[in-house]
Amino acid sequence: MSGREMRPEGGNEWDGAECWKIPFPGSRPQLSEIVIGETVMERVPEALASRLEDRTPFWVWDRTAWTLWSERVTAMGWPAPETGRVILFNASEANKRLAAVEDLGRALVRAGADRGGAVVAVGGGVTGDVVGLLASLYMRGLPCVQIPTTLLAQVDSSIGGKTGVDLPEGKNLLGTFHQPRHIWMDVRFLETLPPEEFRQGMAEVIKTAILGDSALWTELEEEHDALRHRDTAVLRRVITACGRVKGGVVAADEREGGRRRALNLGHTVGHALERLTEYRMRHGDAVAVGLMAAAEMARRLGRFSAEDAARVERRLAAWGLPVRFPSDLEPDGVLDALRSDKKHVGGRLHFILPVSIGAIEDILDPDLGLLREVLRELRELP
Repeated sequence: MSGREMRPEGGNEWDGAECWKIPFPGSRPQLSEIVIGETVMERVPEALASRLEDRTPFWVWDRTAWTLWSERVTAMGWPAPETGRVILFNASEANKRLAAVEDLGRALVRAGADRGGAVVAVGGGVTGDVVGLLASLYMRGLPCVQIPTTLLAQVDSSIGGKTGVDLPEGKNLLGTFHQPRHIWMDVRFLETLPPEEFRQGMAEVIKTAILGDSALWTELEEEHDALRHRDTAVLRRVITACGRVKGGVVAADEREGGRRRALNLGHTVGHALERLTEYRMRHGDAVAVGLMAAAEMARRLGRFSAEDAARVERRLAAWGLPVRFPSDLEPDGVLDALRSDKKHVGGRLHFILPVSIGAIEDILDPDLGLLREVLRELRELP
C-alpha cells in the first residue's frame, strides 16, 4: 500500500491511537481522518471543536447504543437530547428506507440545523448508511462524522463514503458517495456488543483478510481465542488492518469504477440471500455463505486451492457463521436475485473470486451454470 494512498498521521491529541488520513483526489479533493484507539471517546468533544471550527454538530444516535452508552459519554462532555442537538434513531434493516431519511431530516429542521451545521452518526452500519445519506442531502450536503459502535461498522461500513437505503427490489439501491471528514473508533464500544452482533462483524473481517491481507488472516487463525474474548490489543490490530485494506482500496477507486469492486467479495450472493429472506438472514451470515460460494466456485475453476477453500470454511465455522443457506430458498431464485444487484453493470455481472488468501480477481460474466451447481451444494438439506 503506497504512502499516496494512506498517510500516517501521528500526534498526541489522540493519546497514542492509530491515526491516518485517506486522500480522495477527484475534482474536489477530500480527506477522511481515521482514528482507532481505546481512549477516543474522551477526546471527541475537543476534537469536534477543533475540526469543525464554528460549525454546530447535530448528533444522530442508534437508540440502542444511546441506551447503553449515554451515561458514560455525557460524563465526558457529549451532548444529551435535552440540548436539542441529539436525535435518536431506531436502527434496523427494516427502517433502512428513504422514509427514515425524511424523518431524520425533519428532526434536523426542528433542531434548527442549517448550512452551518454538521452531522455526527453514532451507531452501527445501518445508522452510518442512513445518516451518511442524510448528511449528503440535507441543505445539499453537510460535513459528516462517523463514530461506529459495532465491529461491522468499524472494520467496513464506516469507511469509504458509501451511503444508502434499501428498496424492496434490492439492498442499497438508493444512495450517494459522501465521504465522512472524520471516522473515530473506540474499541471500548465493542464491550457491550452482543455476541451475535460481534459474529456478524467477523464475517467482514474474514472477507477483508481473504481479499487483501494474508498477515491479517494469520492473526485471525493464531489469535482466535483472544479475539473471542475481545482482547483490546488484538481488536485494535485487527480493526486497524481492516481499515488500512479498505482505505487503500477506496482511495484508489472512490466511486467503484473498478478496483473497489474487490470489496464485494461474498456480497454478490450475500445480498441476494438477504433480499430473498426479507432480511431475516443477517448481513454477516449472508456474506459468510457468499464467501463460501466464491471460494468453492474459484476452487472448481482451478483458481483457488482446495486447501485454502477448506481454511475459509474452517474460519467461518470457528465463528459460528453459516456456510450453507436455508433449504426453503432455491438456487435459481438466488440467481434471479443477482440480476437486480448493483454489481450488474450494463447488464453484465461482476463476480469477485479469491485466488489465494490475500488476493482476488474480478470475473466478468461468470459461468452461471457453475454457480447454480455450487449453490445447490451449499443449500441446506430440507
